[in-house]
Order: sequence, then C-alpha cells, then structure tokens
Amino acid sequence: MLNRLLSGDMPRSRPLAVILLAILVGLAIAPFLFPGVKALNVAAKVLIFVVLVASFDLLLGYTGIVSFAHTMFFGIGAYGVAIAAGRMGPTWSALALGIGCALLLSLLLSLAVGLFSLRVRAIFFAMITLAVAAAFQTLASQLSEWTGGEDGLTFKLPEWLSPSFEPFDSEFLGRMIDGKLITYYLLFVVALVLLLALLRIVNSPFGRVLQAIRENEFRAEALGYRVVVYRTLSSVLSALFACLAGAMLALWLRYNGPETSLSFEIMMDCLLIVVIGGMGTIYGSAIGAVLFLIAQSYLQDLLRLGSEAAVGLPWLAALLSPDRWLLWLGVLFVLSVYYFPTGIVGRLRAAALRRSTP
Repeated sequence: MLNRLLSGDMPRSRPLAVILLAILVGLAIAPFLFPGVKALNVAAKVLIFVVLVASFDLLLGYTGIVSFAHTMFFGIGAYGVAIAAGRMGPTWSALALGIGCALLLSLLLSLAVGLFSLRVRAIFFAMITLAVAAAFQTLASQLSEWTGGEDGLTFKLPEWLSPSFEPFDSEFLGRMIDGKLITYYLLFVVALVLLLALLRIVNSPFGRVLQAIRENEFRAEALGYRVVVYRTLSSVLSALFACLAGAMLALWLRYNGPETSLSFEIMMDCLLIVVIGGMGTIYGSAIGAVLFLIAQSYLQDLLRLGSEAAVGLPWLAALLSPDRWLLWLGVLFVLSVYYFPTGIVGRLRAAALRRSTP
C-alpha cells in the first residue's frame, strides 16, 4: 500500500526514511509541539516551499531545464487569490475563481515560453526566462489598480479561515482551534497531495522520458521521442504546481506583493534548496526546505546566543554577531555542497547502496 502511495519511489535508505517520517510527523503536529507565531509561520512556509521547490526540481532535476521564471508562476498563483478575494469578497467561490484563473494564465504563459524558447539551448534559455520574470515583476509593480503596486494587496478569507474564527469554546491539546490553525492544516493536506502527485508524475513513463532527455537529449530524440513536446509539458506541469504553491502562500499571509512572491531572492532560495536536498529527488525538496528555512529563520537567534556567550572574547563575539547571519548561512551552504555533492538524499541513497552491495 505504501509502495503504491509513493508510486514505487521508496526512500531506499533507512536514515532517509527516518528523516522523512520525522519531517512528516513534525509538520503534522507542529502547531501543538512548537507554540508561538514564529514557529507556526516557519512550518507553514516549509509546506509552501516544499511544493514550490519540488515543482522546480521537476524542471531542473528531472528534465535538465534551467529556468529563472519559476517565481513568476508562484506570483501568479498568489495574485490570483489576492485579486479575486479583494474584489469579490471573502468567499469560497472567489478563491476558486482566483485559483482557476491563475492556473489558466500560468498554463498559457508556460506554454508560450515553452514553445518559443525551449528550442534555445542552455544559458540562452535561462536568460530568456530571467528577462520574462523581470518583465512580469515590473508589470505587477506598475499595474497598481489591480495588484496594489509596490504596496501589494491585503484581503480577507472565508470565515472558516479567518484567525478570529473559533468553532470551539475549549482548548484542544493546550491550543485553541481557530481559523489560522484550520488554514495551516489545509496547507498541510494540499502540500501532501501535491507532493504525492509529483511523485506519481516523475515515476510514470512520462517521467522516465524526462530523465532520458536530461541524460542525453539527442539519444532520446533518436529513439523517437519528441523532445520539444516533452520539455514543454514538463514546463507547463511545473508552472501549474508553482502556481498552486503561490495560492498557498496567499492563503497563509492574507497578503501579496511583488517582493512577497515575485522576488528574485525566492528563485535563489529554490536553487539552494534543490542543491542541498538533491536534484532529481522529490524527497530532497522536503529535506532541503526544512533545513534551509529553519537555518534562515533561527540562525540569527543562535548567533545572538553565541555572541552573548562569547562576550569575554571580543573577536569571537564580533564574528558571531547576528548581523553576519548571511555569512554563516553561506558557509553552511558551502559545507553542505562539499560534503553532499549529490545532495542529502543522493548521499544517503548512495551510502545505503554501498552497504547492500556485497
């Protein structure tokens, strides 16, 4: 049953299976296990980035396409929810219409980019997608009547997802059940379903062809596969999943703006997470997102504690200053790439394979 649920893509490593199970259980009970607004926000951001990074890995890790326009579809999903809810009011039909229109726009744009640009090779395609993403971010900033410009859009959600909604008078496991908690578990279920759907895609015959194209595009074409069609379909599917991740972000924040969902920094974060977790492994998106976002969210706090503890050594206290958290994040990334060149998932699977080989 589990093998079928995971589309035959088992962890193939006991440590990896334990880590994935710990992540699943930790995210499932995070609102009760880690009290506080910051911890819940980090857990929700992990759920969103797992879907976003996994959809990007479908392009980069499975098909070998380097695209910098992925956050454009992420922003389209977020703006679809924000514009629809802002103009039509906090209704479920507004959310459905917003997500539906965002998916349609993402489909058309990704199809256009795929058909007109995927014939271009390597770095030239990456530059085209970068230009398209930059143009879309500028457009979102200038169409202030629709997008709110640089200020963005703030909107309300249906009553069940509103933070003020409390269906029960008493606490459950020491926490009041409210709309924010319901929204978190809605994101949890959606993220789990989308991740399983991506596992099904990459382990299907379609996914095997994508991997063949990644390994040797000319040989795949010689075998009779229409490479441009498969690469375009991969681009479209990746865009649709990224769009849904953007809708998840808007539902959680109840706000969206250019810097929130269209920033180039988000694109760089996706690249880092893919490399840390392991390219060509959907599981790597989960592990990489957890490690990266926890480091990004709590590294400053850890450095502050270290700086206070090293107050007797001025040079060490200065080195551990919270203002230098980006430096230490970069050091951690370099170390992770050095010791895990194929990503954490790739390293764990290779170690398990060596142990099982007589």
